Amino acid sequence: MSKLNEIKLPILDDIQKFEHYFKESVKSKVPLLDIITNYIVRRKGKQMRPMLVFLSAKMLGEINESTHNAAALIELLHTATLIHDDVVDESYIRRGFFSVKALWRSKVAVLVGDFLLSKGLLLATKNKELKLLEIVSEAVKEMAEGELLQIEKTRRLNITEDIYFDIISKKTATLIASCTASGAESVGADEETIKKMKEFGYYAGIAFQIKDDLFDYKRSNLTGKPTGNDIQEKKMTLPLIHAMSISTSKEKRNILKLIKKVKKKKNNISEIVTFVENKGGIEYAQKKMNEFHNKAINILDILPKNSANSSLKELVNYIIIRNK
Repeated sequence: MSKLNEIKLPILDDIQKFEHYFKESVKSKVPLLDIITNYIVRRKGKQMRPMLVFLSAKMLGEINESTHNAAALIELLHTATLIHDDVVDESYIRRGFFSVKALWRSKVAVLVGDFLLSKGLLLATKNKELKLLEIVSEAVKEMAEGELLQIEKTRRLNITEDIYFDIISKKTATLIASCTASGAESVGADEETIKKMKEFGYYAGIAFQIKDDLFDYKRSNLTGKPTGNDIQEKKMTLPLIHAMSISTSKEKRNILKLIKKVKKKKNNISEIVTFVENKGGIEYAQKKMNEFHNKAINILDILPKNSANSSLKELVNYIIIRNK
């Protein structure tokens, strides 16, 4: 049994019911929309977001219809933002498969994203889940701000560590925080507990994103070369930001030149990664990731001890040891 399947055990029945619930929530009378939403549903990822919603709810109470609404609302709005992101980024691949933009072109992709957004809004209003809608809508707003902030700073290549954390807080951590807060809200937790769960999700989300950023610097066992995807897109992440912060002006100028020409000269990636390794950027990022991981675990230590709490701890541990 895989690690994620072990983590799911306390909520296995609920996750299976949710799959059917989510399929029903995206149905349409327009054949093209049904074809596209079926394509999206069949290519679901690791189900981390629904897992976080259900485990958070299970730890604090009994999973109910409101919990399913919370998980569906987050999946609908988040999937919509991913489809729109692929249009903005001109991405043709999503989770190893062709994106909606690649298969049905940008116009259709934007409209499908709009459809999913409207489905999420209707789900919330129909079931009078206004508090859940507030939590999730705030996350979507923050994610849009984070994307725009990253676009602005990528052009200038002048991201500081503070700005980096501001970007990943908005782009990644806020969504995971909305999952854990929504799970708590769905079972009637008090405001203080919801706040704690949001904080837990925020810390877990930061650790998750730093781990993602570290994959860019991981050298392949076959070629010995790093992936360098973020570097090619001129995204300044924590390992590189730290390395630059402790470098001389001459070293900084040299690295910035390499970054600006990286699309034309792919061998620049290895040179940049070697620079980051030598400056201790990877170790620094790992240290920061572990700090946020520990903060998340510390919050769980003061919450109800049960199988769902144990699974949440295992999920946070999985976040920082995963291979992809």
